[in-house]
Amino acid sequence: MKKKSQRRFAREKVLQVLYAYQINGEGLTKHTDAILSDISSEGDRNFGRKLINYVVANSAELNKKIEEKVSNWEIERIAVIDKLLLKMGMAEIMFFEDIPPKVSINEVIDISKEYSSLNSGKFINGILDAVLSDLKNEGKLKKIGRGLIDKNMTIEE
Repeated sequence: MKKKSQRRFAREKVLQVLYAYQINGEGLTKHTDAILSDISSEGDRNFGRKLINYVVANSAELNKKIEEKVSNWEIERIAVIDKLLLKMGMAEIMFFEDIPPKVSINEVIDISKEYSSLNSGKFINGILDAVLSDLKNEGKLKKIGRGLIDKNMTIEE
């Protein structure tokens, strides 16, 4: 079995924190501190904290983007894990300028294979691709550094 990268492990821990917070509705700091303590690298712990904070702080905007892409489907009917993975992927695409969008999308799809249903990966891929396309078309995708953008993608610096 292939060993998981530290960043993948951090993303899985972020999912666990967000799930616990979603279910309990309180104790975000307590959950974050306890669950992220399993991550050995300070850099990966900081990445996890940032991702959690972006998802929680922008939850309404991320929900709106999901709702726009699932026409004729109530957002409450989407599995909690899938919704959290969608929010994580969108937050990385929108707020982490140094992570290529394809990496963010592939990571949450791979995590969905372990934590969600068989069809979740296809569902998540479709939504995140559509959101990424919208961000590109609106000129709102901000990525910096070599190898972070597609040749067809424009960026604002």
